[in-house]
Amino acid sequence: MSTLDILLPYYGDVALMQAAVRSVLAQTDGDWRLTVVDDGKEPGVPEWFAELGDPRVRYFRNEQNLGVTGNYRKCLGLAEHEYLVFMGTDDIMLPNYIANVRASMAAYPGVAMIQPGVEVIGSDGRPSSTLADESKRRLYAPKQRGRFLMGGEELATSLLKGNWLYFPSICWRTEVVKNTGFRDDVEIIQDLALVIDLLQAGEQMAIDDVRCFQYRRHAVSVSSTSAFSGARFEEARRYFLDVADRLDRQGWHRAARASRLHISARIHALTLVPGALRAKQWNGAKSLLKNATSTSGQPR
Repeated sequence: MSTLDILLPYYGDVALMQAAVRSVLAQTDGDWRLTVVDDGKEPGVPEWFAELGDPRVRYFRNEQNLGVTGNYRKCLGLAEHEYLVFMGTDDIMLPNYIANVRASMAAYPGVAMIQPGVEVIGSDGRPSSTLADESKRRLYAPKQRGRFLMGGEELATSLLKGNWLYFPSICWRTEVVKNTGFRDDVEIIQDLALVIDLLQAGEQMAIDDVRCFQYRRHAVSVSSTSAFSGARFEEARRYFLDVADRLDRQGWHRAARASRLHISARIHALTLVPGALRAKQWNGAKSLLKNATSTSGQPR
């Protein structure tokens, strides 16, 4: 089985990035290559990578800032092996991650996507249980346990009701991601868009409940303007309505209906309204309410 490409599009906190890199170095299966593409200018970072002295680690710094999607595209272009992971700058691979995803590759040869078991942690690195994550687990994620395959309209419908995936933990078959690529019209919801595109193309996902990855979810600051602007939900709403039309044309009418309703996204927007009001972000609160209650695009 070939080397696993681990791609780390980096921007932001140096200490969290270093913890992510160390978690890769600690893997029980050492057949990997880590490629870090630095989209920032933090001092001392190139020197830190040079001191690692591990030939499996490659580090690049962009001359100009490429932004989120641009940096992901650059990382994807540097992938050379059969499978890859887009690891988050602030996430942690538990020591069994690579060994576990390899077991899924062996069980389902050629599978396009692998979603392993994930533990959510907070800013402090401790296990965290948020309302959003509990809702995903209890209401939307499959109830089946162990390792199994999902695909087609069944998986698309499930994810469009509530996206229970953790993008930085997913292992992808490199060829299908390169062939499909990232969309230009979305950024925040890029992960879901890629999965739905692959499902529509006939690909499947292996799902395994063995925990081998820690996804860091940071608390939303009440002083953050972007948190309550509603922009992320505007993007999501446009995507859901657009993909619903594509799903209808494919004959996936249940999935199309789930996309037009996008219940979990509406609920999430609604839960942020009180925080926007407390922060006196009136326009943000108005936008959030609009995205939570709008009925445009609903089936007649």
